[in-house]
Amino acid sequence: MSTTPAPAPDGSTSAVPAGEGLSESSRLINTFVAPSRTFTDINRNSSWWVPWLIMSIISLLFIYAIDQKVGFYRVADNQLKQTPKQMEQFEKLAPDQQAQQMDLRVKITKWASYGSPVFLLVFAVISAAVLMGSYNFGAGAQVGFGKSMSVVMYGYLPGIIKSVLATVALFAGMDPEGFQIQNPIATNPGFFFSPTDHPALYKLASAVDIFTIWSMVLIAIGFTCISKVKKGTSYAIVFGWYIVITLIGVAFAAM
Repeated sequence: MSTTPAPAPDGSTSAVPAGEGLSESSRLINTFVAPSRTFTDINRNSSWWVPWLIMSIISLLFIYAIDQKVGFYRVADNQLKQTPKQMEQFEKLAPDQQAQQMDLRVKITKWASYGSPVFLLVFAVISAAVLMGSYNFGAGAQVGFGKSMSVVMYGYLPGIIKSVLATVALFAGMDPEGFQIQNPIATNPGFFFSPTDHPALYKLASAVDIFTIWSMVLIAIGFTCISKVKKGTSYAIVFGWYIVITLIGVAFAAM
């Protein structure tokens, strides 16, 4: 029986001969160096829990670094200062009310941050469902939710590099003054803008993030590999949604 690898949707040959599959470690590595191999293998096995587990562990290490090196009081205070209207209302409160409200903000920020693995899972489920519907109803594909979820989870993996870099920077002595948990390091132009003085520009520039764009590219490649949709159409769907979501965020920031 022939074991010649079948062509992948991107024109390369798949590293998965008939009857064989990639190990989980190979899938993880290939996501970064040969993504079409990982995403083609999802047609065989749509498991997604390993990348979610790795991203959860890395994100919790990042949150721990924030807790130790910045403190959630400063994080909550910085977030409050980003919203002038809320800051104005806060300053009108009596000192004891300010203390109570800040204590509540700190607790919510801290526990929401440590709950990031759950939020990641929820966001991935929503993204997978929206993209599955877009490909199935908009492009005539036949993609199941399990495969869609797997593509999204593996596509998110570049985010761990950003979290690792931010964690290292924190332990290396990053200045906690002005630290922004949503944009901790300079991986996008928004890092150099003030979210208070230029909120819309900050939101727009922050969307041009190296690792976010990398993830969008991977997700587009992934859906090309698990469906018969052309690469151009796949990129249009993924980046189309990203542009729409970004513009909505910019509009709210401008308001």
